[in-house]
Amino acid sequence: MQTKRTTFPSRGLPYLLLAPQLAVTAVFFLWPAGQALWSSFLREDAFGFRSSFVWFDNYQRLFRDSQYLDSVGITALFSISVAALSMSAALLLAVSVNSLLRSRNAYTTLIVWPYAVAPAIAGILWWFMFNPTVGILTYMLAGLGIDWNHRVSSTDAMILIVLAASWKQISYNFLFFLAGLQAIPHSLIEAAAIDGAGPFKRFWTIVFPLLSPTTFFLLVVNVVYAMFDTFGVIHSTTEGGPNHATNILVYKVYADGMLGLNLGSSAAQSAILMVIVIVLTVVQFRWIERRVQY
Repeated sequence: MQTKRTTFPSRGLPYLLLAPQLAVTAVFFLWPAGQALWSSFLREDAFGFRSSFVWFDNYQRLFRDSQYLDSVGITALFSISVAALSMSAALLLAVSVNSLLRSRNAYTTLIVWPYAVAPAIAGILWWFMFNPTVGILTYMLAGLGIDWNHRVSSTDAMILIVLAASWKQISYNFLFFLAGLQAIPHSLIEAAAIDGAGPFKRFWTIVFPLLSPTTFFLLVVNVVYAMFDTFGVIHSTTEGGPNHATNILVYKVYADGMLGLNLGSSAAQSAILMVIVIVLTVVQFRWIERRVQY
């Protein structure tokens, strides 16, 4: 079987077609990333009139800062919780919807709606529901004897941002899980049922292993989402509080740079955050992908 190859009348035409995308990448990604990396080696005076080159001093200060190290642990806890909760809930919903025949499309449409909500709006919605004064969920928890107040409780604040960020991501995960479930041949499941395997055993021995490529892809996407795209959720709910209990790395970059005006430290934090995400992605592709069954 011969593979068809595209030929161009001019050798410069392929580069001309790629030029717009390369220009967008260079202007909106490579150039800002280079500026941030260069700024991480600089330190400005108190009035922002003069910058001095300080080599790796900004990085050294970060690794000696206990607050920054605490933020790393908070980010790890937050990312793991969001990925686990959003993927588990999405898989449960996808399995339930996949078993429907007549109303599958209607349920899919309703579940997908939250994905269209902006992260900041999602955070505000959950902030209102858990508001210590007027929140409906807070009122229900008070009836159960639970005193909820994310303004003073670190645990309550972490639960709030995990729920808000996970709710926003469930729709995205649901679409991929549902597509993966629909791609599994029904003959395999029917054969297992004839052999006497129950629903639970059929799921864990046949369905879930065949979903491993989808699960692996969503794991990478959810980790990146939790580390970068949840800024709006945290800014509209807790603003990193109380007492920096929800101050994850991406929000600390904003707080130190935009509020604290420590641009050198903020740039160094953004560079470290990018390295952390790259390392996690490489680790996932290097070791976790081995367990994926294609």
